[in-house]
Amino acid sequence: MGFILLIPFFLFRFGLLSILNKEAVKRAAYFAPLLNKEKTAYYIYQISNIFIIIYLFFLKIKTSPTWLFFIDLFIYIFGAFLLMISIINFSYPSKKGINKNGIYKISRNPMYLSYFIFFFGCVLITQSLLLLAFVILFIITSHVIIISEERWCINEFGKEYLDYMKKVRRYI
Repeated sequence: MGFILLIPFFLFRFGLLSILNKEAVKRAAYFAPLLNKEKTAYYIYQISNIFIIIYLFFLKIKTSPTWLFFIDLFIYIFGAFLLMISIINFSYPSKKGINKNGIYKISRNPMYLSYFIFFFGCVLITQSLLLLAFVILFIITSHVIIISEERWCINEFGKEYLDYMKKVRRYI
């Protein structure tokens, strides 16, 4: 039953994004050129991502204690909402290609941040320590990938991106 937790993820990440801007789907799937250790992180990132998705099919949603379930549900819904907002904003970058609109004024990586919160909400709702371990692995390797993306953005956009980095934090 845990697989139903993935419905908003797939609807927003793939459905909404492709409806809003087909070019944005390609941008979202693009990974910046990776250096030595970043390649290892990329493979671990992909494996952890696949594991999270597949493992949720085998987990059950735990609704007790009730008060805790509602807190867990709030975190999960907040992650899904943040994902939706970041997808909408990601769909419409500036003409130069840098996303600095909407939530990208607060975080340079709101889509990754939303994944972290969303998947952590899944961990809380399913109360799975193994899922938690893979979400932590996903977060750590995502950070390495974000560093490579920032390097690519600096090379691609130069001073404009460096100025953006000075004004907006990496996460929050």
